[in-house]
Amino acid sequence: MPDQPIRELGDLRALKVLAHPLRNQVFEHLRLHGPATSASLARDLDVNTGATSYALRMLASHGFVEEVPERGRGRERWWQAVRRDYRLPPPGQRDPAQRAMVDEMQRLGLAADLDMLAAFQQQRPAMGEWADATPFSRSSIRVTLAELEEFFEEYLALVRRYMRTDEEAPEGSRTVVTRLLAFPAPDTEGDGDEPPSG
Repeated sequence: MPDQPIRELGDLRALKVLAHPLRNQVFEHLRLHGPATSASLARDLDVNTGATSYALRMLASHGFVEEVPERGRGRERWWQAVRRDYRLPPPGQRDPAQRAMVDEMQRLGLAADLDMLAAFQQQRPAMGEWADATPFSRSSIRVTLAELEEFFEEYLALVRRYMRTDEEAPEGSRTVVTRLLAFPAPDTEGDGDEPPSG
């Protein structure tokens, strides 16, 4: 898939839309599972259709989702996530309100990821050959700030290499959840200013 357009998420109103629990769920569901109607979203997320309809309208008003008119029949409306490379403002450039919204988005995201991992573990016995498809790595690296940025961009380039639409995906493929979490190791007592090497 070609590089996706970058969208900087500095607008507080857009951040508030994504920091709302249900809207965040709807957006992530569309990103992960593809197009859906408000009724199918309501069923999958166990909420009423009025709530999903409103969430979709709010997400659409900020350009996060769009209608898929060719899939609709009659009054049925299908929605899909708008594919973008969404970027948050660097932490040092966020004002207090932005910081609060980003913190909430990250909290929601981490909680949803843990729920998804638990669901996978529960469904794993029925997944056949995919049951063992769980590469796992816990590492630490020693880098400068510039190198960390380069590391992140290389990771994104690798992910983009495998991002495909349903039409582009090879036979036998399925959606796999990938996450990268990187942060400076917290100091321990006695570390001083210089963390240990290695």
